[in-house]
Amino acid sequence: MTAEYSAHHLQVLEGLEAVRKRPGMYIGSNGSPGLMHCLWEIIDNAVDEAVAGNGDRIVVVLREDGSVEVQDSGRGIPVDVEPRTGLTGVEVVFTKLHAGGKFGGGSYAASGGLHGVGASVVNALSERLDVEVDRGGKTYAMSFHRGEPGEFTDAGEPRPDAPFAPFRNRSELRVAGKAKKGVSGTRVRYWADGQIFTKDAAFQYDELVTRARQTAFLVPGLEIVIRDERPDADPDGGVRETSYRYEGGLGEFVEFLSTDAPVTDTWRLDGTGNFTERVPTLQPDGSMMSTEVERECRVDIALRWGTGYDTHMRSFVNIIATPKGGTHQQGFEQELTKQLRAEVEKNARRLKVGSDKLEKDDVLAGLTAVLNVSIPEPQFEGQTKEVLGTPAVRSIVAKVVREGMKARFTSTKRDDKNQVSMLLDKVVSEMKARVSARAHKETQRRKNALESSSLPAKLIDCRSNDMSNSELFIVEGDSALGTARKARDSEYQALFPIRGKILNTQKASIGDMLSNAECAALIQVVGAGSGRSFDIDAARYGKVIMMSDADVDGAHIRTLLLTLFYRYMRPLIEAGRVYAAVPPLHQVIVQHPGSKPNETIYTYSDRELTALLAKLRKQNKKWREPIQRYKGLGEMDADQLADTTMSRDGRLLRRVRMEDAEAAGHVFEMLMGNEVAPRREFIVQGAAQLDKEAIDA
Repeated sequence: MTAEYSAHHLQVLEGLEAVRKRPGMYIGSNGSPGLMHCLWEIIDNAVDEAVAGNGDRIVVVLREDGSVEVQDSGRGIPVDVEPRTGLTGVEVVFTKLHAGGKFGGGSYAASGGLHGVGASVVNALSERLDVEVDRGGKTYAMSFHRGEPGEFTDAGEPRPDAPFAPFRNRSELRVAGKAKKGVSGTRVRYWADGQIFTKDAAFQYDELVTRARQTAFLVPGLEIVIRDERPDADPDGGVRETSYRYEGGLGEFVEFLSTDAPVTDTWRLDGTGNFTERVPTLQPDGSMMSTEVERECRVDIALRWGTGYDTHMRSFVNIIATPKGGTHQQGFEQELTKQLRAEVEKNARRLKVGSDKLEKDDVLAGLTAVLNVSIPEPQFEGQTKEVLGTPAVRSIVAKVVREGMKARFTSTKRDDKNQVSMLLDKVVSEMKARVSARAHKETQRRKNALESSSLPAKLIDCRSNDMSNSELFIVEGDSALGTARKARDSEYQALFPIRGKILNTQKASIGDMLSNAECAALIQVVGAGSGRSFDIDAARYGKVIMMSDADVDGAHIRTLLLTLFYRYMRPLIEAGRVYAAVPPLHQVIVQHPGSKPNETIYTYSDRELTALLAKLRKQNKKWREPIQRYKGLGEMDADQLADTTMSRDGRLLRRVRMEDAEAAGHVFEMLMGNEVAPRREFIVQGAAQLDKEAIDA
């Protein structure tokens, strides 16, 4: 370091050098998210072609050698010479920042591409990139090494470390073969640069599949194929392949996202609006001039309300997801709240509303909605395109929502009237629940031992007020409760017994759940509320442990409890504070000769028991017959239950994780929901794996 600072200390990064020097500015990070962002850039270019009506199939292949290839059936990248640069269209697209066909030149009415840097950024951050274009009966090809065009000398399959010779005088777009008549498209294959990305950066197949499914919903008729040829792709050593194609559009997307029982059908709102904006326009002489241009914004919305309280909102601009919202989502949420608030006020007497006002969260509770707007040259905040900034879109979306909702509210059809009535009942009940929860939260405080009488009488509380150290055991049955009461450490372990199987909250409404004695008592014992009003900081216990028998009924009870926690106390699961106790299945008493005391060993599965007995035979040790198999917690004495299941020194707990909330939601809906057919199909497919000996009958 030196105190001197003059012009010769300044650096000017030309072209793609800036991308390689500061990749985070363009792709966010140099880990897996950045690697996936590069892939999205190439896929989105192919999707833009399909949206423009060119091509109906995209194939993404994760190659065995670490490369990835994207194939489309669009028009193909232009291969003629761009007059200003003297370079072919292929080279311009992949080597020049802010170059492309999406700056208002008429090639795309509305596209996800905006800044003209996607393909060139991917090229700059790739050790090798090969592109092939089918166009005009010929197949054109070009290769790049870290953004520089040239030729690789391949011996066999293409590889990134093959000898490379950059073009010296001028670049060459070579003709690699003939294309079938009428066939066009682009194939891009690249190897991410190990100098840029971290060693653990990898393409995420599940994330890719989720994005592909989402895009297929948004572009009806487009088929997207994802194929994973990597060695560890499939446990059986095969190739994973998933294909998506939908014709139902946003309505079908909403049905897929919805996991709860419907309150309304899927409603479609659509319309267009015009606005003007002043934008710099490229003139024939190369200069830029600020010009007023007329824009058309198309709005397409699908939404439905369900019995749950979770909100599933997906917003898009030209098929590109905007996870952080923007002006389009603001217009949607504000106008939806305004319209429902006005309708509730009209029906205030019937709904018994009083002076309370609907808030946005009341309206969004249980809502599943997909919003897509199509506009030329949208204003995003940054290259990652997570937030839409075009101001005029807010009022256009609001107008579409206003007209669509008024048409529903004033409809004379009996079905529409019934759905509107049920919707108003739902949002008003959400409002009343919010008001009640707020009043309850203001007066609620942690109950100590002297105040425990206000809690359910069957709760056997602990003495400690230290939430982080306390544990709540949910015990199945009175017999197990008696043993657990003697086995527990009363300083920090509380017991709450349940009788048999609680209500299936996946099918039941919120009102049914709250009126169910077992569910309401359990929510009261946890002490943090339920649903949207759940406050994890108010929870009375650091761990909630489900302790049920190791049989089919016990597993069913755990599933029912987990359904309750997942739907109404989900933050506990997300924080890793819900556990399942793992009681032993067998007790093996190993007999020792002479005065040496016998040894007691517990096993937790039939496989573990078989392995233990084989080990004892090998050591010529004997054990007491018959081996005790525990069918329930009540068969253990207090010392055994404490040593194996409750004492922190020797117990085994299984933490309930929720790595993927959406996947968990679909599983719970399949196992516990109203639709019988998917559950029946699941049972039939898995019947062959069932061990008849496991059935306790």
